[in-house]
Amino acid sequence: MAPLTPVLGTNLSTFEWIIVLLLGAVALSALARRIKVPYPTFLAIGGALIAFVPDSPTWTLDPNLALALFVAPVLLDAAFDTSLRDLRKNWVPVSTLVVAAVGLTTAGVAYVAHRLFPDMPWAAAVALGAIVAPPDAAAAVAILSQVKLPYRMVKVLEGESLLNDASALLIYRIAVGAVVMEHLKWSEVAPTIALGLVGSVVAGLVAGRIIPLFMERVKEAPSAIIVQFATTFLVWIAAEHLGLSGILTIVVYAMTIARSAGQRVPARLRVPSYAVWETMVFVLNVLAFMLIGMQMRPIWTRLDTDVRWEYCVAAAWILATVILVRLAWITFYRTTLRVLMANGIYHPKDPNQVASPKGGLIISWCGMRGLVTLATAFALPENFPYRDFVVFIAFAVVLGSLVIQGLTLRPLILAFGLKDDDPVGIEVARARAIAYRAALDAIEDDPSEEAEILRLEYRAVLMQADDDPHGGIANGELPADPLRRRAIEAARKSIFALRATEVIGDDAFHRIEEELDRAELSAGG
Repeated sequence: MAPLTPVLGTNLSTFEWIIVLLLGAVALSALARRIKVPYPTFLAIGGALIAFVPDSPTWTLDPNLALALFVAPVLLDAAFDTSLRDLRKNWVPVSTLVVAAVGLTTAGVAYVAHRLFPDMPWAAAVALGAIVAPPDAAAAVAILSQVKLPYRMVKVLEGESLLNDASALLIYRIAVGAVVMEHLKWSEVAPTIALGLVGSVVAGLVAGRIIPLFMERVKEAPSAIIVQFATTFLVWIAAEHLGLSGILTIVVYAMTIARSAGQRVPARLRVPSYAVWETMVFVLNVLAFMLIGMQMRPIWTRLDTDVRWEYCVAAAWILATVILVRLAWITFYRTTLRVLMANGIYHPKDPNQVASPKGGLIISWCGMRGLVTLATAFALPENFPYRDFVVFIAFAVVLGSLVIQGLTLRPLILAFGLKDDDPVGIEVARARAIAYRAALDAIEDDPSEEAEILRLEYRAVLMQADDDPHGGIANGELPADPLRRRAIEAARKSIFALRATEVIGDDAFHRIEEELDRAELSAGG
């Protein structure tokens, strides 16, 4: 089967439809930014509307391609920017969300689905639960970028979204395997799972060490970007062929290469590659929402009126289950920690690590589903029992969560008045001061007039950093000459050291790195 197969006979050609869909997605995302809602909300609505557009195309996707195509690059993009320091600091809430929240949601959805459709095999019901269990970060981050939520809360949500896909997909594959093999004993699969998890971490670390040695030999931006995408897919495919977790392997691989990318990749390659990756993540979201929307029309037309009503009622029940289980777990977790603290059993270094009732509700309400749910629904085998029902419910849960939670999250945050003390801005200011002092030291002994001009401008940057403890962005546009490049190199070494010693986190590091990249490019570096 071809990866993407259009149905012929439409009024517009496949190419023309792709152009129309992409331009429509751009318009929807612009509207979403204007009214300050997450763009996946409008993509989900647009995908649903496609099912009812006369003569709209019906494209099918090879199930074996879905996860690699949609999840691998999106996950690498997210993992690349993830801070190991912040993950370690928040490992308790992140791990409970990744394991307990996903597990309870899977179990709750499976129970509800089986009660609604008793003939549905338990393995298929569990697969459905695993499909809708992991929240998607893209929608939440789109909202969180518009309001200043406490930094730790954002890091918990980002860490959860990065790792919950692995736990959900593990359950999903066990359930699908149970359907295919008709019987599957835990004692038979547990050693394989444990070995696969350890092997995935090792494979990701090894790939992250070896692949950059070859990638740094590519000096042209277009070729380098193509190699980045190709190696991402190759790492995923290799992991899957070895029986490992593609998601966990990609996460470890991305976090490994991120630690050395700043030193290995020059600014003239890094700046365009970041722009291309951001664009491709958007395009993949568009394709996923549009393709799943196209699957709704044949499913809908095959159903009798009574069955349609049953599916819609089931979707409402399962959406409610997904939302309420997350809310119940986070309330239980937060309350338990508060009780343990009150009785002197639990002593966190920072009491603010335990979310307030308002903070707990916000974290609960950030459980919007998105790309991963759609991709795993796509990936179900064609002969999977109740496949149409599972795909219908997956899209309904994504659409419902993005509309209900996505449209109300920002007003809820504003109503609660939660604020951020901007620790990243403070780290940026500290890193900027150290970086530009290192740049000054690198050219201090040069007696030339150009060096004196450069010293004056760097001192102006330092004065601005001293005046703004929250990291006001400096201009950075300085004379283009070898002297400046030498100074920038010294500044880069200083921020690498700050990140390596965890004086600053990855968010602050990337902000300063972007500033130095602009300065290097303006110097012709």
